Amino acid sequence: MNKREIINELNTKDNSNIMVVGDTSLVLHGIKRSCDSLEVESITNEEIDIIENISCLSIKSCLERLKKSNNISNKAIIKKLELYLDSLDNYKYERDLRKTGITLIGGVDEVGRGPLVGPVVAACCVLPENFNLDGLTDSKKLSEKKRDYYFEEIKKQAITYGIGIVDEKRIDEINIYQATKEAMIIAINNCKVKPQHVLTDAMKLDIDIPTTPIIKGDLKSITISAASVLAKVTRDRMMYELDKLYPMYDFKNNVGYPTKTHLEAINKYGIIKEHRRSYGPVKDYIESKNVK
Repeated sequence: MNKREIINELNTKDNSNIMVVGDTSLVLHGIKRSCDSLEVESITNEEIDIIENISCLSIKSCLERLKKSNNISNKAIIKKLELYLDSLDNYKYERDLRKTGITLIGGVDEVGRGPLVGPVVAACCVLPENFNLDGLTDSKKLSEKKRDYYFEEIKKQAITYGIGIVDEKRIDEINIYQATKEAMIIAINNCKVKPQHVLTDAMKLDIDIPTTPIIKGDLKSITISAASVLAKVTRDRMMYELDKLYPMYDFKNNVGYPTKTHLEAINKYGIIKEHRRSYGPVKDYIESKNVK
């Protein structure tokens, strides 16, 4: 049953004293697309949401029930619900740190681990406590127009921010994982004000500042989200400039990622000095053509 089928069936019944639960509730919340059957219970004191005049077990309560069931088959949906709820309050980590007296909280994120060409770019951003920018989230989930708008607003409102850039030659020397950490540390050091605590998107850093790595941090932390936008826009604009020099690779659209057009261009025109020679498709081309 999909959402509309569930609502139609419930509207044929006296639903004044029933609460939708289980997978049916998740369908109404838009977490799942469909369910096998209609699950309802009598109204209880549990947290409920009203969806189209239907009492529905809240996502938070659904999550609590799933956890209590200890059913291993629910592991994936539990993770999805936890991430969804965390994303609804992306000020939580910052709020908890401020309660301990920490006010200079740096969010750090990077862009460019996957491309075949160009640098990896990281950003560190420290936001004021009253920072508010509706709709700000992981840069990958934003349109380019919104990213450009947020980019300027974040720079205006931030207490401080820094950008770290590690080029393709360094990536080839030390590998992308180490280069990413290096870019993040450069970004932190480029902040005019030193953060008291750093939140990262799942990356552990060996620095003299307390650090909290957060899985899916670019969705869960507003400060990391801001850093992801700064890094993304900075790197994209670098790739647009490279596209002017080498339009045949279509960098303005693929920003260096291994799209079909990019790979075909490598086979036709060869590689440029900005290509990462340690990356598979580039390395294969070098070996097949015996390029120095």
